[in-house]
Amino acid sequence: MKLNEKAIIFDMDGTIVDNIPYHEESWILFLKEYGIIIEPENFSAQNHGTLDEMIIRFFGAETSKERVHELGLAKEKAYQTLYQNHIKEVNGLTPFLQKLNQNNIKTGLATMGIPSSIDFILGGLNVKNYFQEITGGIEVSKGKPNPEIFLKTLEKLKVDAKYTVAVEDSMGGIKAAKDAGMKVIGITTTHSLEELMDNGCAEVINDYTNIEIV
Repeated sequence: MKLNEKAIIFDMDGTIVDNIPYHEESWILFLKEYGIIIEPENFSAQNHGTLDEMIIRFFGAETSKERVHELGLAKEKAYQTLYQNHIKEVNGLTPFLQKLNQNNIKTGLATMGIPSSIDFILGGLNVKNYFQEITGGIEVSKGKPNPEIFLKTLEKLKVDAKYTVAVEDSMGGIKAAKDAGMKVIGITTTHSLEELMDNGCAEVINDYTNIEIV
């Protein structure tokens, strides 16, 4: 695959790390502690939006803002505990980020993760310095599939969407990036090549090992 854009914006979970199964398992175990039972096969349909939006989805709209925040932090702590011994970048990520840097291609991160989870992943991979701009879920009012997080990241990078490509693993993320005006590269950590193409990806990759910058 050849890349000739001026900027690239990565999602984090499922895109630079293959961690979605750990997120799902931690949600299911966390919710079970509060008597909320959800089957693994039914979880993916609920897995979208900001952390606050998800907590409200499961615990109810009457949950206080303070309690939503408290529950969100507890869930992310459970996820980090579960995943901490398994952190590993998607194959070829660091060399690809180095190549982007050498070619002066602006690099952003647009993730629904909260600050502690962003630091947990980027610190664990030692790649934080490769991203010029990082936008997390607490900076937006609506999560993916709303395009707000991508629009905000484009603004921070000071680039036009038509010269920027997004890398995404989820259907909500693909929709958000497309609605922000970007071309999308899908990565097959969570969905198949066929599913990603059917949802509008311009290209699909399995990892970052065979991307040529032109």
